[in-house]
Amino acid sequence: MTPFYEQNGITIYHGDCRQVLPFLPQFDLLLTDPPYGMEYQSNYRKQKHRKIQNDSQLPLSEIYLALSKADVAAYVFCRWDNLPQMPVPKSVIAWVKNNWSMGDLDHEYGRQWEACCFYARKNHRFTKRPADVLQFPRTKNENHPTEKPVSLLTEIISHNRVQTVFDPFVGSGTTLVAAKRAGLQAVGIELEEAHCDRAVSRLEQGFLKF
Repeated sequence: MTPFYEQNGITIYHGDCRQVLPFLPQFDLLLTDPPYGMEYQSNYRKQKHRKIQNDSQLPLSEIYLALSKADVAAYVFCRWDNLPQMPVPKSVIAWVKNNWSMGDLDHEYGRQWEACCFYARKNHRFTKRPADVLQFPRTKNENHPTEKPVSLLTEIISHNRVQTVFDPFVGSGTTLVAAKRAGLQAVGIELEEAHCDRAVSRLEQGFLKF
């Protein structure tokens, strides 16, 4: 299987993670932000970003397969209403943003947090015991409609003793950028070629701020 990108310990595969994951080795850390199954379309960035592909349902089979590849720890972002469908986590982390997400403005509380399920795998060991609330400002979603802050993912990685990271839903490459910033090896898989291109562009920025 030929990588879309491979340089300095970072590899990206362009394709469906269901087809690529079975051929990959074990990794220390899974850190991913899969589609939430909500047919998401950002109204704020509608002219910039298309709908997320394969976002009609939570990709549970892919999540289970990805979890089987992690030897130390796994982190899977999700919405609050995905939690009953998810494999039962060891902890649920709340990422608290500096602003709230859109929704039913008349009948819902403004959501200022997103969930991240944590799974301790067979070789897990924290660097130190972290809190289950992480406060990091949200991005402006310039690179992807559901972009996570590099600083948030860098913090999550730092909680664990790992050398290798993988992300089967790489999007614009934030997990890979965070892994590179931490001096780790990382592998990502992405279905949309345009997102692969954006991830490569971000990885090749020397200062890695974005």
